[in-house]
Amino acid sequence: MGMTMTQKILAAHAGLDQVEAGQLIEADLDLVLGNDITSPVAIKEMEKMKVDGVFDKDKIALVPDHFVPNKDIKSAEHCMCVREFARRNKITNYFEVGQMGIEHALLPEKGLTVAGDVVIGADSHTCTYGALGAFSTGVGSTDMAAGMATGKAWFKVPGAIRFHLTGKPAEWVSGKDVILHIIGMIGVDGALYKSMEFVGDGIANLSMDDRFTIANMAIEAGGKNGIFPVDDRARAYMEEHSSRAYTVYEADPDAVYDEEYTIDLSALRPTIAFPHLPENTRTIDEITEPVKIDQVVIGSCTNGRLDDLRTAAKVLAGRHVAEGIRCIVIPATQKIYLQAMEEGLLKTFIEAGAVVSTPTCGPCLGGYMGILAEGERCVSTTNRNFVGRMGHVKSEIYLASPAVAAASAVAGKIACPQQLA
Repeated sequence: MGMTMTQKILAAHAGLDQVEAGQLIEADLDLVLGNDITSPVAIKEMEKMKVDGVFDKDKIALVPDHFVPNKDIKSAEHCMCVREFARRNKITNYFEVGQMGIEHALLPEKGLTVAGDVVIGADSHTCTYGALGAFSTGVGSTDMAAGMATGKAWFKVPGAIRFHLTGKPAEWVSGKDVILHIIGMIGVDGALYKSMEFVGDGIANLSMDDRFTIANMAIEAGGKNGIFPVDDRARAYMEEHSSRAYTVYEADPDAVYDEEYTIDLSALRPTIAFPHLPENTRTIDEITEPVKIDQVVIGSCTNGRLDDLRTAAKVLAGRHVAEGIRCIVIPATQKIYLQAMEEGLLKTFIEAGAVVSTPTCGPCLGGYMGILAEGERCVSTTNRNFVGRMGHVKSEIYLASPAVAAASAVAGKIACPQQLA
């Protein structure tokens, strides 16, 4: 029986010739990731284990990004815990304020994740690195602790769903629209503990930033991971950002998939997820009544990359945020922030009436830099719109692409760029 791309990576890291869906394996880890919320819990668990340090100081990444710069005493204490642990263990990849960024944008940018890796992170959106042909998945803080101590993790080998992407997206249609369309189609549990494997000629028409966005939100369909084949664009990205050797795995022709779907990218329209689940999707054409909003957030580990900011700036250039609307732009890393500044994107945002934040997860999880009050509505490029996710339990979040978010900021209601005067 043939193996999927994910199964081949897991087999190699378990020292096995063959694995199959449902099999329990112990695999070697290439990287263990934690942030300022999840790492303190893992650190306390490691202390209970009474282990002598970490398995490899070069294969752990600690990124304070959720409440950083610290918003209150508790967040300061969490970051101090992580900082002191990193110092004690001489962790190579600890990223302090000034160096940090949103973890899932920062790690590929720093070249810490490459094709063929097995990566675990105590954050559910660790699945982002599948865009580079790696197996990466979120785990709990206890598993993070075990990973930091031993360099190994237990997995149940996932089955897989294959998505054939064909065609070329129209203008203003991006990776965010692709993954929202898929989640709307299969539901938030449609890929439960499955590997979402993307194939097809349409992938060539998706930028790396598009692919990171799609892989990032595999978890919103219940997926164990999302993964893309390694093509010339992925190779070029890794060779630009990393000095690490990488291994390319390809699915066998007779690999077994539980389901298969074909998606014509050229037929997709700007897609929005209405409250309170990512599966509650509508295209821009299906919105028949005005949905007035109070706030727009452009950023996050899903859509805070340079292509996202360029798209938003293209929409906002020469326009102004509607009166009474708050528009918050959050570059995902310091490097992206600097590039956006050098390209004049930040000037465009500020002239349009938006505010630009330091890199942070911030409002995505109801942290800070954009909390919603009762009854307020936000169009956000983040990844979750659960009840109370960005603030009050009676607020509403509408997930959308940077193009739709920027157009909505101008219109004061959900809109796409084509609808602007």
